[in-house]
Amino acid sequence: MGGVAGSQSLTIITRAMALGQIDRTNAEGILRKELLVGVLNGLAWACVVALATYAWFQDWRIGGVIAGAMMINLVVAALAGFAVPLTLRRMKIDPALAGGVVLTTITDVVGYMSFLGLGAIFLL
Repeated sequence: MGGVAGSQSLTIITRAMALGQIDRTNAEGILRKELLVGVLNGLAWACVVALATYAWFQDWRIGGVIAGAMMINLVVAALAGFAVPLTLRRMKIDPALAGGVVLTTITDVVGYMSFLGLGAIFLL
């Protein structure tokens, strides 16, 4: 889920950069908006996944771990979708070419680490 959410942010930011619609004066507002979308998306999907997990396993702890990992991953995906194209542009690398690979790596690593980390903390 983080990859899909992050790629939407990445696409929006990359397009805005190409059209000259993002600069230092409005970047902070755009970042806030992307993070708000990530938080709202994370909360909504965390609730859905927690309920489905509880229905399947009859254990709120497992549902909580998966919901927490989903929340973390979607917020980080929104942040990465915003930051990756801007960082790549500063490095003189075309964000349209390299952004997806970098974003996928970030969301995969964060997703696994948050899921396994929360599982180790709350289920062991």
